This record gives sequence, structure tokens and C-alpha cells, in this order.
Amino acid sequence: MTLLDEILQHNKKFVREKKYEQFKTTKYPNKKMVILTCMDTRLMELLPRALNLGNGDAKIIKNAGAMVSHPYGSIMRSILVAVYQLQANEVMVVGHHDCGMAGMKADVMIEQMKKRGINEDIIEFLDYSRIDVCNWLEGFRCVRESVRHSVEMIKKHPLLPKDVPVHGLIIDPETGKLDLVINGYEDE
Repeated sequence: MTLLDEILQHNKKFVREKKYEQFKTTKYPNKKMVILTCMDTRLMELLPRALNLGNGDAKIIKNAGAMVSHPYGSIMRSILVAVYQLQANEVMVVGHHDCGMAGMKADVMIEQMKKRGINEDIIEFLDYSRIDVCNWLEGFRCVRESVRHSVEMIKKHPLLPKDVPVHGLIIDPETGKLDLVINGYEDE
């Protein structure tokens, strides 16, 4: 049985037994916040519990490293949708210790791509097309600085209302302990 077959089989039982009923909520976050965090598997259940969040309390956006790498990319668009359409009044960026993006080198990833069949001509074409593949794939050196950078990108975005606090935190993926990097209620 494939992983997809296993998921679909489970889903039929889930729906038949109406297990979805315990998760019913609205599309609006109860705590009026949007969180950008990492896609790390250790945070799947740990992060909401460490932040005292239940189903429906927050909009959660996940990507590699909890990074805002472009001011007009899908991450920033999602944050703006949460603020303007879904009643979020605060933004929280939550990075974590021992992140896979820490120290990630683009050249190592590009070599892995080639080993999996991506032709070097494609990578060269992207570079020729003014897509800096190496910069795009590069990780960060320091999680604290990465969180700071993402907070600043969000906070300084010309389309984000100035009254929306943007917080920055780091979570320990082993214990759930939070370290405050930026308190969005205070001016820096």
C-alpha cells in the first residue's frame, strides 16, 4: 500500500466516523493573530501547545526556516490576507533552534539536485534569467538574526498597517521554551 492509499483509507474512516466535528471553527482566528513559523516536523504539535493555541486560534503559515525572503512573495501575501481579510491584528515570527536552514549551503543542495536528475543547464538557465539560484537556496547563519530579518521585512512592508505589532520569537524544538527576540508592542 502506498502512503497516498494509506492516507485516503484513513480519511474515509475519519469522515465516516465524523471525527472532523471536534475541529469545527470559523475561518477567522480566535486570537486574531497570524504566525509565520518553520515547517520542521518537531513543531507540528509542539508549537501550538507551547503558545497555548487551540484549533482555530491563529492562522499559521509554514515554510523552510520561517523566512520572509521576498517582500512580494507568497509569505508576505498570506500575512496581508490574514490582516486585511481574516481579522488578524498581530503577527508573530517563530524560528527555532537546530533549524535545517541554519548553515544550509546552496551549492550542496544544487549537487543533490543534479544527483536526482536536474540538468545543470536548467540551473544555468535560471541564473541567466536573473534568478540567483544560489542566493535563493541559501540558508542563514544565526536563527536570531534570521527572525529579526523576517520581522523587519514584515514590519517595514508598505502595505502592512503601522498599528499591527510584529513579534519575533525562537522556540526550542526539544522543550518548547520560547525566547523573545522582538516584542512588537515596544518601539525599537
